[in-house]
Amino acid sequence: MNSELMMSAGGRKSFLDPRTKLLLLIIVAIFVLGNAGGANADFFRIVLNYFPLFLLLASRRFGAFLYGVVLYTLGYALQIFAVPHLSGLPSFLVLAVSGIFLRFLPGILTGMYVVSTTTVSEFIAAMERMHVPQVITIPLSVMFRFFPTVAEEASSINRAMTMRDIKFGGRKAFKMIEYRLIPMMTCSVKIGQELSAASLTRGLGSPEKRTNICKIGFGFWDFLTFLGILAGILFTILKAAGLL
Repeated sequence: MNSELMMSAGGRKSFLDPRTKLLLLIIVAIFVLGNAGGANADFFRIVLNYFPLFLLLASRRFGAFLYGVVLYTLGYALQIFAVPHLSGLPSFLVLAVSGIFLRFLPGILTGMYVVSTTTVSEFIAAMERMHVPQVITIPLSVMFRFFPTVAEEASSINRAMTMRDIKFGGRKAFKMIEYRLIPMMTCSVKIGQELSAASLTRGLGSPEKRTNICKIGFGFWDFLTFLGILAGILFTILKAAGLL
């Protein structure tokens, strides 16, 4: 692995505190994926859909930003122009596709932003500030780096197999699953073991209080994000109560 296991995958600095990112991830999961508030939260839900795109753009993840814009546009276009003219099974399929784009994708993009812009040290420091027990912090800190590292290994395996013509449309297409799945399973087990060892060598299992050289704290953008979330929740509550 060509990057340190317990460091941030992208190494991009963020202007939001890790605790703000976690709050945003929870709010997106509740209101977008969980559909909290129903029709009363439609406007707030649209804002939450697009806010991760601006965060990704600010962190210079242009590929994820463009994918999100295209898929969101496709999802809304299907709901506005296709669904009213369809019925039966085609309508169900179109609703399912647009629902995946507009319900699942915001949480995925927000999680991508959180993982790619937060180092494990910052994450642990945030957990300690919130007095979260180590039985929760340690597994989360390990998993925090597991998926980015697995994605990196999958990309390396993909390039190696492509060079050997083991791909869709190649002469060895039938061997693609075997030659990619088995190395990926082996790498996943190894990555989990190395991440666990790396976390222990950094003293994550020690009963003594750890020190951190990283500095975290709330700033202007954090308070602005808090105000935006609070305003969206209050707007939803007032609209549900019939006051708006």
